[in-house]
Amino acid sequence: MAHKNSSKSSHFERSWKKRFGQYADAQDDDAGIAGWSPSGLETRVRHFDTLWAPATEAYLWLDAGCGAGTYSRFMANKGKQVVGLDYCYPAVKKALDRSSEGVVWGVADVKRLPVANGSFDGAICFGVTQALSTSNDVSRELAAAVKPGGEVWIDALNSTCLPHLIGHVKRKFLRRDMHLRYESPRELRRAMADAGIVKLKRYWIPILPYRFHRYQWFFETKGMRWLLHTLPILGALLSHGFVIKGYRQK
Repeated sequence: MAHKNSSKSSHFERSWKKRFGQYADAQDDDAGIAGWSPSGLETRVRHFDTLWAPATEAYLWLDAGCGAGTYSRFMANKGKQVVGLDYCYPAVKKALDRSSEGVVWGVADVKRLPVANGSFDGAICFGVTQALSTSNDVSRELAAAVKPGGEVWIDALNSTCLPHLIGHVKRKFLRRDMHLRYESPRELRRAMADAGIVKLKRYWIPILPYRFHRYQWFFETKGMRWLLHTLPILGALLSHGFVIKGYRQK
């Protein structure tokens, strides 16, 4: 049974890598390469801009699974030095073609990062875990990549969001294979804690479907953010994704 599950997980990851390569070959915009709608990607970046406030001395950052480089360029424009790595060469090539100063690009798998222990002041991994069978390996790699006390940010698709729950039931009923991996904050917290990441804090990321994007502003107001934080069950049901921030244990 364990071998069967391992084989299934490997097939899922290989299928996603092939799919992502097809996106990168066919699309030229960051959202299309990542498999997002433009409004969806813009919303995720706005949330990160609201949350991310690194210390001045946190200068060198890793963007693991950088895709076309949206977040790498964002951090570089904030005055940070960034290394953007992704396992998809076509995506990295397009990131390089539109590169900004302050970013070094490379091809590498987030599950086997070719960096020395404690190289970075901080690391992010966004839009990646849904294409992995678990978040365990990437949590360990990111924890090892940053210095003791360094920041680690990982996002995931929320398994308890109502549309995701409904979609999961439909796929089960129709006997369709998993096309994306969803997980709960508890699962990702456990993976990060096991990797030695501490002081974990969860942030809900509500993203409306494109046809309703004109109402997205309401879910980004201070009042709604407070409500989602205060009533976790509401955040769990309404949020498309979430981010967990932590620090490598000193």
